[in-house]
Amino acid sequence: MVVLVEVKARFDEVANIGWARTLERAGCHVVYGLVGLKTHCKTALVVRQEGNQIRRYCHIGTGNYHPKTARLYEDFGMLTADPEIGADLTDLFNVLTGYSRQTAYRRLLVAPQGIRSGLIERIEREIAHVRLGMPGLVQFKVNSLVDEAVTDALYRASRAGVHVDLIIRGMCTLRPGVPGLSENIRVRSILGRFLEHSRVFRFGNNGAAEFWMGSADLMHRNLDRRVEALVQVSDPVARAELDHVLTAAMSPEVDAFQLAPDGTWSRRSGTDEAPLAHLQEMLLGRVGGTAG
Repeated sequence: MVVLVEVKARFDEVANIGWARTLERAGCHVVYGLVGLKTHCKTALVVRQEGNQIRRYCHIGTGNYHPKTARLYEDFGMLTADPEIGADLTDLFNVLTGYSRQTAYRRLLVAPQGIRSGLIERIEREIAHVRLGMPGLVQFKVNSLVDEAVTDALYRASRAGVHVDLIIRGMCTLRPGVPGLSENIRVRSILGRFLEHSRVFRFGNNGAAEFWMGSADLMHRNLDRRVEALVQVSDPVARAELDHVLTAAMSPEVDAFQLAPDGTWSRRSGTDEAPLAHLQEMLLGRVGGTAG
């Protein structure tokens, strides 16, 4: 068994060192990541021999493997035995353990080499679709958007006529609704009982939509100084769930904060007679939970 322990984990450095020693005593091969980069991706890989074949079970998520934050954060995770994703995660763990210097993957975008360029490439593809008379759509759900290159690409998309929806919990340097710059961009923030923490990316792709999810926010530290991973979601059921979340988050019937062109936030909260729904309560209702 190989376990990567991130010693730079904020507020958990001492605890993680203790876990590393415990794992080593149990016989695990413990590694500490790549020099100069914090490992922030949330991935697990189990390789099993089943009969005469090897099968790989993969988990890629947006949240930490941490018992406290698992109860407090809103996150998504994908468990799959998809052979391509299994091969990609095997390659990524080989990079993290020092056995490889690979930077390109089949179904993953991995920082610091691939996420910024991969997202911008797909934004530019939406621009190209619009210029050919087809619809264009970009939807991001992240904690923060401060990266200049991604922001500039979203401005270019808006000017070209691409519809851009952004669900940003915290910092956002982009200004929506500015004439001649960002008329086609809407920015919302969702707050609730749970800390909004998932990162989801959707590109319309002329009807053949692409969905991605993973650990990366759109900040310099995530895109340049951390190992982050986004996975392309192809399962129809999982894609439908992500579509529901993004669509509901931008619905006029959902309680949210809206970012104005001048950088101020205002809350859309409805009235006593017609209150707006809350996204987290809606999602809990879908899985039979309660927001009590």
